[in-house]
Amino acid sequence: MPPAANSQPSTAQLLHPRYWPTWLALGILRLFEPLPFPLLLWLGRRAGDLLSILPLSFVRIARRNLELCFPEKSADERQRILRAHFRSVGIGLFETAISWWSSDDRIRKLTKFEGEEHLQAALARGKGAILLSAHFTTLEIGARALCARIAASIMYRPTSNLVLENFLMRNRGRRAKRAIPRDDIRTLVTALKNNEPVWYAPDQSYRKKGAEMVPFFRIPAATNTATSRLARMTGAAVLPYFPERLPGSQGYRMIIQPMLEGFPSDSPVADAERFNASIEAQVRLVPEQYLWIHRRFKGLSPDYPNYYGKKRIADSG
Repeated sequence: MPPAANSQPSTAQLLHPRYWPTWLALGILRLFEPLPFPLLLWLGRRAGDLLSILPLSFVRIARRNLELCFPEKSADERQRILRAHFRSVGIGLFETAISWWSSDDRIRKLTKFEGEEHLQAALARGKGAILLSAHFTTLEIGARALCARIAASIMYRPTSNLVLENFLMRNRGRRAKRAIPRDDIRTLVTALKNNEPVWYAPDQSYRKKGAEMVPFFRIPAATNTATSRLARMTGAAVLPYFPERLPGSQGYRMIIQPMLEGFPSDSPVADAERFNASIEAQVRLVPEQYLWIHRRFKGLSPDYPNYYGKKRIADSG
């Protein structure tokens, strides 16, 4: 279990031998941050090329997700997306170094913001704003770019790795107005009632209380419907927020879309389907940048198809 949000691990806990690989990985990643941005992109693409040819389970998962979501494309087209996707995953690794350690000035120079007027209009209502994002490979840089310009809070999923969790809490605590663990609803509600914008990415497979089967790329999948309840409870505006990596070394475009009108509706499932449709539209614009290595298509009952079973993947290949 991850540590409690308000607990402070001891030095002895953080230096336990089980965490030495984590310390080493953080140290190595830190060394890359000062490198020129075009070089980091090149290194990321090369790392992605290597990942894509290794016999790793998440390569098979990504291939299967592309088959499920793009049946209209040929096998060669999906393979090109798969190769580009792993280059995007590799770049995302080096983007993490920038997101965690670069100055706000560097972040602002690399990113272009569109739609900030939509957020300001939402905040003028005085009830906060939920910036709904999704798990693209640009997730880290998207959240950091927002906090480099706006006093925003972020919701995140705690990790059971004590060193990494401690690092992320400290780092995000410096960059964001608040770093809110995913299950800390009280702090989230407080932030929204204080008229703060909160970054939130609830799009991955979710099978806890409040989950519903909601179509994503026409396939029903276990989905978090909490956004509707949060919006109803607080009166907060809800705005989709999507980062996009631009071609070459142009940097990033961060897009805040207009506030969703009539949200929440009387149906949390319809609201979740509406957001899934906006994610799908963004995925179709930059399919290689979505995080296809996640097992998105899971169900809430035993009769749901096992899309990721070895036999099913082999039969589809």
